[in-house]
Amino acid sequence: MGKVYTGLDERLRQFISAQPVFFVATAPSGTGGHVNVSPKGYRDTFAILGPHTVAYLDLTGSGAETIAHLRQNGRITIMFCSFTTQPKILRLHGTGRVTLPTDPGWPALCGYFPATAGGAGQIGTANRRAIILVTLDRIADSCGYAVPVMELAGERDLLTQWASRKTPAELDTYRAERNATSIDGIPALS
Repeated sequence: MGKVYTGLDERLRQFISAQPVFFVATAPSGTGGHVNVSPKGYRDTFAILGPHTVAYLDLTGSGAETIAHLRQNGRITIMFCSFTTQPKILRLHGTGRVTLPTDPGWPALCGYFPATAGGAGQIGTANRRAIILVTLDRIADSCGYAVPVMELAGERDLLTQWASRKTPAELDTYRAERNATSIDGIPALS
């Protein structure tokens, strides 16, 4: 059944790279506030930097809960589920930090995401809101026996289309209006 791993080995790396979607969970500090779970998609937006380090490209969205929670307490769990006939759930627990396009580490981290390197690819540069860098402290799998078997019909390009219709200034305005704080009022991109 379940196993705890000392690091991301080649088998786990292959499993992660085969998944078309992953889920990110964060929560604010204390007992109040809302726990957040966000589905993430698009190929080449998740990168394994080492056996205990991963990163993903955070795109402009309707909220900024993950960013707010990470800035407040750093706690994050990333979950991958197999929807194929081979059941498996993999959870990556750790501490995350937010890197913005204006941060010095941004150019180096962008190199891990081929879909966006040099401004090319399906995502483009304008929609890249942040890169979430995670240091893993627990890597564990479980059976996934109750996860349904599903077939991927394809990726949605709606977010890419939406962002491509906006100028960089319009995206900045959108983020200032919609992503400044979490739904609980915790600072995110403010």
